[in-house]
Amino acid sequence: MKYVISITVRMKSTRLPKKVILKIKGKCYIDHLIERLKLAKRPSEIVLCTSTLKEDDFLIDITKEHKIKFFRGHPDDVMLRIYNGAKENNADVLVSTTGDNAFVDAVFMDKMIEFFEENNADYVFCDDLPIGTTSHIVRMTAIEDAIKRKDVVDTEIWGGYLNRPEIYKVFEFKVSDPLFHHPDLRLTLDYPEDYELFKRIFDELYKEGEIFSFKEIMTLLKNKPGLLKIIEGKEQRKAPPLKLKK
Repeated sequence: MKYVISITVRMKSTRLPKKVILKIKGKCYIDHLIERLKLAKRPSEIVLCTSTLKEDDFLIDITKEHKIKFFRGHPDDVMLRIYNGAKENNADVLVSTTGDNAFVDAVFMDKMIEFFEENNADYVFCDDLPIGTTSHIVRMTAIEDAIKRKDVVDTEIWGGYLNRPEIYKVFEFKVSDPLFHHPDLRLTLDYPEDYELFKRIFDELYKEGEIFSFKEIMTLLKNKPGLLKIIEGKEQRKAPPLKLKK
């Protein structure tokens, strides 16, 4: 089976304008994400999925710099956009990430793909890792079916349309290691405070030409818990109710 990583990203942002091109250590935020995703062994392609709007033209230059694919689709219907981007690249399985999440871990991504195969799944998710460090593994036939069933255009948060065990073969990837098991921790870029935390993490761990590991990140936060006070009180956006065709 062919696994294709999709990076959902747009320049549009209200809480933190143009957040994916904010600079950390001389690179855009999304540069760090792409470099980290390239460490994954199982996927064969990375596709940056953005919109057809002119404001997102800049992102295409980034794909050329990193020699990855891009797809431009619906500005708001993320499910449709990532499906079409993966389909264009002959994916059997979509590995979904977003441009907010520079710390998506390639090691756990490969483990989740292995888990997906062992269970012959349609959809695999993980709620045990910190928000912003995991991915969603989705069979193309399942997301195609879910797109037909939904009755909404804005699908920025879309996992609920696949997490339906009564229709699809859904499995949750569990993580018991206490170093990594932090489901309430946010490591994603939504607020200015998130940006400050990420800069501090890079200040502690970054070395030119190297990619520090997820284990190093979690060990740092364990040893210096005061860093998390930077994002204290910041909450993750909740998923809206599902809207399905009758």
